[in-house]
Amino acid sequence: MRTFRTLFILLLSVSIISCKTDDKSYNQGINITPKPMELMQKDGKFTLKNTTVFVVKDEPAGKVVDFFISKIRRSTGYSLLKQQDKPSGNYIAVNIVSAMELNDEGYTIDVTGNGITVEAKTPQGVFYGLQTLMQLLPAEIESPEIVKTAWTIPNVSIKDEPRFKYRGQHLDVCRHFLDVDYIKKQLDVLAMFKINKFHWHLTEDQGWRIESKKYPKLNSASVKRTEGEGNVYGPYYYTHEQIKEVVAYAKERFIEVIPEVELPGHGVAALAAYPEYSCTGGPFEVRNIWGVSNDVYCAGNDATFTFLTDIIEEVIPLFESDYFHIGGDECPKGRWEKCPKCQARIKQEKLKDEHELQSWFIGRIEQVLLKHNKKMIGWDEILEGGLAPSATVMSWRGEQGGINAANMGHDVIMTPGGWLYLDHYQGDQMVEPTSIGGYTTLEKTYSYEPVPEGLDKDKAKHILGAQANVWGEYLYVPEQTEYMTYPRIIALAEVTWSRKEQKDYKDFERRIENQLVRLDGHGINYHIPIPEQPKSSSDFIAFVDSAIVELKTTRPVKILYTTNMEEPTADNSKEYTAPLKFSENAVLKVRSALPSGKMSVVRTITLDKQTYAPATASEVTPGMKAEYYKGKYFKVSELEGKTPDETEQIESLRKVKYRIPDYGEIGEEDFVSVVLTGNINVPDDGVYRFSTAADGLWIDGKLLIDNEGTVRKNVKSDKSIALAKGYHAIKIVRLGNIIGGWPTQWDGVGLKMEIQKF
Repeated sequence: MRTFRTLFILLLSVSIISCKTDDKSYNQGINITPKPMELMQKDGKFTLKNTTVFVVKDEPAGKVVDFFISKIRRSTGYSLLKQQDKPSGNYIAVNIVSAMELNDEGYTIDVTGNGITVEAKTPQGVFYGLQTLMQLLPAEIESPEIVKTAWTIPNVSIKDEPRFKYRGQHLDVCRHFLDVDYIKKQLDVLAMFKINKFHWHLTEDQGWRIESKKYPKLNSASVKRTEGEGNVYGPYYYTHEQIKEVVAYAKERFIEVIPEVELPGHGVAALAAYPEYSCTGGPFEVRNIWGVSNDVYCAGNDATFTFLTDIIEEVIPLFESDYFHIGGDECPKGRWEKCPKCQARIKQEKLKDEHELQSWFIGRIEQVLLKHNKKMIGWDEILEGGLAPSATVMSWRGEQGGINAANMGHDVIMTPGGWLYLDHYQGDQMVEPTSIGGYTTLEKTYSYEPVPEGLDKDKAKHILGAQANVWGEYLYVPEQTEYMTYPRIIALAEVTWSRKEQKDYKDFERRIENQLVRLDGHGINYHIPIPEQPKSSSDFIAFVDSAIVELKTTRPVKILYTTNMEEPTADNSKEYTAPLKFSENAVLKVRSALPSGKMSVVRTITLDKQTYAPATASEVTPGMKAEYYKGKYFKVSELEGKTPDETEQIESLRKVKYRIPDYGEIGEEDFVSVVLTGNINVPDDGVYRFSTAADGLWIDGKLLIDNEGTVRKNVKSDKSIALAKGYHAIKIVRLGNIIGGWPTQWDGVGLKMEIQKF
């Protein structure tokens, strides 16, 4: 069973609330997000009452109004009525005006004390206008239970339309599955912030998540995997009816659902069911390791294209989008280089190399999509070897792929990892849950500009917009997926809707506090900054005389702390305002508190007063002794009493054998544990910090760091210790296994270690 160092679930309990919402700091001012194009505030306000009526003459607008009447009823208890005649006051008039100069998603709002008028060219514009109207009300309007308050709206005039027509979120459900109820919940929230595209990543090496009636083995062999620890994950997939249900639900919220079926790479789950469409013939198992597989669809086999055509033609009727995403990324060419059929295809089609073979492959799939009037989208690798004529490019490996494609006249959706990958850390990795890597704060996501520098000015029209991507390797439970998604997806919403010159992060930071309360109404487990240290955080601090703990957060929030073993609350804790000094053993518990009263998880920091541990050796052998044990091991104790398969003396950690190269296919023979023993030279008496992703680290025979059973994609554990000058014995154990989808040998990650003197 996995152990996760910081995996947590925040539970939200909701009941009937009685409060005066206009006293809440987060309800002060105007908090519309994304910020509208034009807004003018006037004196006065409109009060929503149980007697307020919607005035609607158009049936399409009426359907949209019904959606909001239902929402308003849940939080206010008001059963608002619709009528065609405008009363003398206390009304919300909603009109479709086809002659408006705004685009199809634009709208205007005029609020007076007497009544409100919302106008738009289309029902979608009406929908966005009413979403904005909801954001002019206190945040509690999104509550699922009745709130007792005065529901007031400031008098304003708004004229608004989006800057970009593509405002998207991608979601990977292959690594870790998310059910239909979860998807619907997210669609509700995305619609609040005027996100209009939902990119559904449905097939991968690690799982096939869409039903196939023509190829039934995909519904059995491809929808589950045996994890590295031996447990079975799955079977999980969506039926055709569930897909249609989600598409219809999204359509009601004016969100377009775009399917992705990966090819020519990332297809091992499908090949596990139908190995004949590979270059080698298999056999294969659904991949239980993250990263990239060497095994891809065979480009030289005509039957491969029959299979993929059948799949595409089965998927297309389930979706109403004009777009179909084919992936096209991370396709190693090694199998094609050795495959006689693929080499014959290269000669037959007069192609230069395997890169052009990939372009030819994608071009052949493009013809299938064009036959069904679908527009192809692919990740920026589809540029390699020549771009398919009608393709739209998603630029994820930075911005250059998007620049190149747009300058060639192709439409582009910007989604560069450095800004818009929401599986990246959003705080210090030593305190945040394990993630894929990277560091992307809310502020960094907000800073993104979709039209990149270096793009020819007349090609800016090809930038359709931007998309934030949520990849699921380390998102083990739905709450964790939400934690990584929100509130950064709201930043993406403003980046793609509002004007460039309107961007103001400090103002966004203020408004986001209001939006987080709205997320509470939907039970969203969003990120709250966890207090961390300025340089690198540690949950264990050794000291000799005294220690100073300095704290900060990635957003300006209140930090509360206790030193009496109680968890900090608003009632029992102190507010952190300056660095804390300790001269005796202590347990410091800290957490962040939002203006709404919602709090982060509690972080516990142990402070341990020590004396310098004496040196244990006077003469040492240079380097370290490395003992290798072949096979999978999940506990250090499993190595006790065993004879190593190989022993050597190495001069540095980088010389350790048995590292798995990128794109490596891993067999049982590749799993090797290593035990390293030797000595370190401590130059002076002092407190030293050790940090490692190995399974265990011992100093002078005492276990200092224990990572056994944890996910070790990134260094997560550290500890400090007071050491006297001289040589000290050190032992490091790295077990050979797969926990959490990466082999411990991957790029030597299990052996990263830093020694830092305090």
